[in-house]
Amino acid sequence: MLASGRHEDRALAILMAGCALVFISRWPALSRQAHLDEVELNALLAGALFGWVFIAPLLLYALAAASHLVARVFGGRGSWYGARLALFWSLLAATPLMLLNGLVAGLIGPGPGLTLVGLIWCAVFLWFWIAGLIASERPEALPQ
Repeated sequence: MLASGRHEDRALAILMAGCALVFISRWPALSRQAHLDEVELNALLAGALFGWVFIAPLLLYALAAASHLVARVFGGRGSWYGARLALFWSLLAATPLMLLNGLVAGLIGPGPGLTLVGLIWCAVFLWFWIAGLIASERPEALPQ
């Protein structure tokens, strides 16, 4: 993706798709919570929507900038765009496991199964992110 040049619209689309899928993954758990706590589901969904579609992208942009600065300390020579793309793509690439995590949270609830799926999601997300960040921060990864 880096070789095709800098496309901020593509990075933003990847980020928004990832955040939308994470929001969708929260539906089963929020439905379970609404049923068990006898609260309105729409209020819970509105809060999750606001958090994942409006607040999380801003925080993820800041996290990508921080990761680029950390990579610079360790000799990284990539761009801000490469750091953003690595983080946003890792979020989108790991969303199938996040969807599974949401199903487990909604259907089974808290327990070892949810913990296991959550740990697997975290490991896969970090693997994609670190591998993407390493690839984007190498000098040969820069477009000519």
